[in-house]
Amino acid sequence: MKRAAAEIIAELGPFDGVSTVHGVTYDGQKIWFAAGAELIAITPEDGTKTKTLAAEADAGTAFDGTYFYQIADNRINKIDPETGAVLATIPAPGPGNGAVSGMAWAEGSLWVGQYRDRKIHKINPETGEILHTITSDRFVTGITWVEDELWHGTWENEQSDIRHIDATDGTVLARIDMPDGMGVSGMEFDGKDRFFCGGGNSGTVRVVRKNTWSKHKK
Repeated sequence: MKRAAAEIIAELGPFDGVSTVHGVTYDGQKIWFAAGAELIAITPEDGTKTKTLAAEADAGTAFDGTYFYQIADNRINKIDPETGAVLATIPAPGPGNGAVSGMAWAEGSLWVGQYRDRKIHKINPETGEILHTITSDRFVTGITWVEDELWHGTWENEQSDIRHIDATDGTVLARIDMPDGMGVSGMEFDGKDRFFCGGGNSGTVRVVRKNTWSKHKK
């Protein structure tokens, strides 16, 4: 397994009125993050706020290229990125009450984390049907895809990492270890070489370089 210490390129925020960063996604130009009652867009260069949408946004966020998908307690809302209008709703996996965490879009499916259950579910975005389940050995936070690689964040006992896993059985293939006390809530890959990582109750978004393997330990 490849393993490296995180190279944190930048820390964006904290932001006025934001106590916690939940889900994180990227539309190709702007980072969007869930801040409880809002979805907020910022620039990846310096964290300047560019847009805010009113939305129930207490966990993972995903973007399919046209619409946002946002976890709101025990459901997932499909949201118009221009107006914030909820266009459709499906049930989230699990019992609700904070059970779900990160979320990502890939090839027509949503991938949804269950935090304390240490699971990732592939679900049908039209119905919420669970199509496949992967089990982790740590609390699951943000989820993203790097081309054909599934990555997710963990956060447990004040230790956090970003890991590449086998999308079939959950085998850990690589890890990027965050500094102690620096957690990952939501996360998204930028399509090049950076992860945008929610910093939980730090109220920040941290930019972490993916290509760190020259420093890895076996």
